[in-house]
Amino acid sequence: MNQKSDRLVPIRFGMVGGGQGAFIGAVHRIAARLDNDFVLVAGALSSDPARAKASAAELGLDPDRSYSSFAEMAKAEAKRPDGIEAVAIVTPNNVHVPAAKAFFEAGIHVICDKPLATTLAEAKRLAALVEKTGKVFVLTHNYTAYPMVRQAREMVAKGQLGDIRIVQSEYPQDWLTEDLAATGQKQAAWRSDPKQAGAGGALGDSGTHAYNLASFVSGLELDSLSADLDAFVPGRLLDDNINVLLRFKPVGKLHPAKGMIWASQVAPGHENGLKLRIYGSKGGLEWVQADPNYLWYTPFGQPKQLITRNGAGALPVAGRVSRVPPGHPEGYLEGFANIYQEAARAIRAARKKGGRPAKDVIFPTIQDGVEGMAFIEACVKSSKKNGAWTKLGAT
Repeated sequence: MNQKSDRLVPIRFGMVGGGQGAFIGAVHRIAARLDNDFVLVAGALSSDPARAKASAAELGLDPDRSYSSFAEMAKAEAKRPDGIEAVAIVTPNNVHVPAAKAFFEAGIHVICDKPLATTLAEAKRLAALVEKTGKVFVLTHNYTAYPMVRQAREMVAKGQLGDIRIVQSEYPQDWLTEDLAATGQKQAAWRSDPKQAGAGGALGDSGTHAYNLASFVSGLELDSLSADLDAFVPGRLLDDNINVLLRFKPVGKLHPAKGMIWASQVAPGHENGLKLRIYGSKGGLEWVQADPNYLWYTPFGQPKQLITRNGAGALPVAGRVSRVPPGHPEGYLEGFANIYQEAARAIRAARKKGGRPAKDVIFPTIQDGVEGMAFIEACVKSSKKNGAWTKLGAT
């Protein structure tokens, strides 16, 4: 079971974005406090000063630690003896890099929502800054922290599926089937705006989750892709449906694995339909986010087997990020909390002089963010060339 071994002082953290009406900000706050690892003490919760102040009051923050901008917050908190040790950035994508840069330069660790940036070049510059400062950077691809996802990854790494041949990941939704942005709905508006979201719509929002999950579990590195991006809703500036073929880099002399990703915001009947299937020479795995406590494993030529969270056959790597006995549901919020718990381990290690992250810490890093941006850029380039095969990072 996932229990704290000692009673440590909570990490003081602040938040950029996530004010009134922001879904993901509330999710981050719940995740941060679930294991008593963090305490929220400061925020620049909105670009609108009045909304930022009202949001801070609702959350019980000291008015003196409610800021009108992330730049002001970074400078002020860095000067305080009780200043924040970490910041959570939960804004539209175009703010991620400038906000992270401001806090890194102030000596503050960063936990950031995905995708990392709006361009690959921007992501690479931030990666260089992370390397220079040595600060902890965590990207909240929360699905990597589900117990049965960790189980699947470990089974693949142990060779239980044999040589990996096929990787399929999908993340369909239906919430943008109509032009919701035209109604003024904030979440739809910024996600449909290239200036705020970057080059990808469904591609950046849910496609990067599907790609990250496929890479995390399979352990494979993507070589090239062929993408077909569509904007089905008239007037929409960013894609709302993507179909991508994948070619992974070969492992040794093996035939390179192949894969497929489908992500959509215009698939009626799908809410958050994240699903992963991996097939190898010895068997296959299937995991569905809507039923996250179950992992289907099929050894070739044998009956299909169901592995349950904390049940028979579950591995220690899954149990470490599980809180309750089998049969009690765990899901989205707990997955996010697992990312925060891993972040806390890394930050506490960094509190010590010359401290390094614990060896068993697993969370998406700045490199995962850079790879996600490379995926987005390659998909856009490929689609513009009628699906031409495009290598990641190719100019």
